[in-house]
Amino acid sequence: RRYPTVEVRAETYNGSTHVPVPSDSAFLKVLLFELRLIDDHIFVEHRDTCTRINHSSVYSVHTEGGDLWPVLAFQKSGLIYACLPLVEETLEPRPPLLTVTGLSQGLALLLGIVDYISPSRKNEAEMNAKIGQLRNLLIQACPLGTPLNTNIRSLNSSFDDIQEMPTDENQPAWRSNTYKGKPQVNVCITEKVKCMQYDKRDVVDMWQVYGAVNCKCDIEGSAPNVTLSLNLPTNGPPLQDIVVHHCVTSVDPAMLMSSSAEPLDDSVYNGPYKFPFIPPSDSFNLCYYTSQVPVPPILGCYQLIEEGSQLKITVNLKLHESIKNSFEYCEARIPFFNRGPIARLEYKVSYGQLDLSREKSLLVWVIGQKFPKSLEVSLTGTVSFGTAGKEHPTDYVCTGNTAYVKLYFRIPDFTLTGCYVDQHSVQIFAPGKPKITASRELISSDYYIWNSKAAAPMVYKTLF
Repeated sequence: RRYPTVEVRAETYNGSTHVPVPSDSAFLKVLLFELRLIDDHIFVEHRDTCTRINHSSVYSVHTEGGDLWPVLAFQKSGLIYACLPLVEETLEPRPPLLTVTGLSQGLALLLGIVDYISPSRKNEAEMNAKIGQLRNLLIQACPLGTPLNTNIRSLNSSFDDIQEMPTDENQPAWRSNTYKGKPQVNVCITEKVKCMQYDKRDVVDMWQVYGAVNCKCDIEGSAPNVTLSLNLPTNGPPLQDIVVHHCVTSVDPAMLMSSSAEPLDDSVYNGPYKFPFIPPSDSFNLCYYTSQVPVPPILGCYQLIEEGSQLKITVNLKLHESIKNSFEYCEARIPFFNRGPIARLEYKVSYGQLDLSREKSLLVWVIGQKFPKSLEVSLTGTVSFGTAGKEHPTDYVCTGNTAYVKLYFRIPDFTLTGCYVDQHSVQIFAPGKPKITASRELISSDYYIWNSKAAAPMVYKTLF
């Protein structure tokens, strides 16, 4: 969708240095090129040089008329979500990303579209129908180029069902209806941890934590004011890269300046993180954040050695003592790519149970809801294979002994940063005593432990 009024404003800000937005087909081609989805086998200096490392989803896209910046783009479940936010100042020199308010608005809108489309991604017909409705929905969500409601799921897909705008002039556009009943607020902090472990001296293990604070506020009134605080334990790692929902009315600028791209120092803002806001009618994500925690929750070592026609495997896992030893689920999956079905399996586990998948190409080690008192578990075994068929998994990266173990777990009532919501600090300026429910959880996301006996894809190598 294009907004000519926004393009006119961009031209006004930049004058002769303005770069026009190319046609849809031309923009798609250069965007795919920038994302390395076409011509990735060709080395292009400005795109592929190792001195350029992207720390965000913001790109500078080369077009015939010049460089378009900032293009916000990311991939999710086989689709590309992209937008070009307006920078309300000149682009020479380029302003810092944190000062471009359109980026957080554009990201919120794209995430609203992801939330609307993602549940249907396995049903192609349903997904195509939803994409076909997007144009009507965007007219309501973003009528003149400024997002008014980023919760796309809450909108009506038919123009016949669109309700009249509220007559109360104080009611913001994102509150589509008013609630009647007992006031209640539900808050859930979800942290996800990504990890790459190699168990090698010359390669640094990498892990990253990113969180989202989801809220559902059922409160009477056209524009109720709510203030919510996120707290950290003493010496807890500070929250960084904070992006807030557009319904937040004001924040401490120091809160938004903490960036994971910069080294931490003593002056970093470490809370409490206060968010005054007028909540939308439906569930929404109040903010997103990252954090640099000192250790990953589970340390692992995986060794796979090929001996003749069989593989010898050893997996050791250790839960860090600072982590709550109470899981909803915890399992390690060990896939075997480019091989036939498992014909013979001999193993020994110190804890939990080992299952073989139906297609016989994946071992599932169910650790369960607790680690033992030692906080360490181990698996050893030998595996041999039959003749490979088309139904067995292949992978261009995992060839030979390059292989991994992937962990899946969820720890309820726990966050890796220690971040929590103090229920007594939630302030609601509305009649009645609200019921406040706060929860939190830690979930694994792309948690890999690579075979230390073979080469593995490196996220980062030391320079020494």
